[in-house]
Amino acid sequence: MSGSRELGRALRGWRDRTTPQAAGVPAGGVRRAAGLRREELAQLAGLSVDYVVRLEQGRATSPSVQVLSALARALRLSTAEREHLFVLAGQTAPGAGRIPVDLPPGVRRLMDQLEGVALTVCDAAWNMIEWNPLAAALIGDLSMFRGRERNVAWREFTGMPSRIRCSPEHNALFRATLVTDLRAATARYPADPGLRDLVAGLRSASPDFVRLWDSGVVGVHESNSKTVHHPEVGMFMVDCDVLTAPGSDVKMVAYSAPVGSDAADRLKLLTVIGTQSLTPS
Repeated sequence: MSGSRELGRALRGWRDRTTPQAAGVPAGGVRRAAGLRREELAQLAGLSVDYVVRLEQGRATSPSVQVLSALARALRLSTAEREHLFVLAGQTAPGAGRIPVDLPPGVRRLMDQLEGVALTVCDAAWNMIEWNPLAAALIGDLSMFRGRERNVAWREFTGMPSRIRCSPEHNALFRATLVTDLRAATARYPADPGLRDLVAGLRSASPDFVRLWDSGVVGVHESNSKTVHHPEVGMFMVDCDVLTAPGSDVKMVAYSAPVGSDAADRLKLLTVIGTQSLTPS
């Protein structure tokens, strides 16, 4: 129990020092202290308030790795603090230098609540780890993809079929940005074997990837329009934006269309038909 009390004491201290502004939550109303309320920490970490209370009081004795990772992210802990958190909880921290795959609670809420927007979520290596039903209807049934078929960079540089296309100028910028992101990921996660294998595979499969990687090219994500060639609802334009979750390497790719436009109507139709084919076999 002494370890549980130490864990609770540490959590209270980290919560008290974390301001709402730093955590990205509204700071409205009268506050007796500058730190986060328990309800706010619970919301950020995707936990119940009762469970946060029990953790801080030392009555919850075996939080999971997923819970600890969510708390560390919500409290903006440093690497050393995160490791200390896992030690206090009697858990082994996920392997250092490896890409995390847990989904921030805020991203999960966006995926559940945003309507009319096709969303895919990628990790630091551009592996598609989550998507909403509209994304599957727009891009294709992502659950059928295996291994590197779910990696955006692999699909792009090896020329795998895609329903979504953009202009040559935007395509060149997108490739440069993918290489920039992968290069940064290898610096942050040097021990991740999947990332090393991906980069090695891309170097073997794509001369253009080698050219961009070796040139030290730097690209940044920009909003752009893309053309969708859908077998059921036809050809239409969507806006594409890449969003990054604060305090995380997770990226959300959002495909949307202006309200009332023909493209928005086609996206709405896709929410109805999903991944089914309307073409007689």
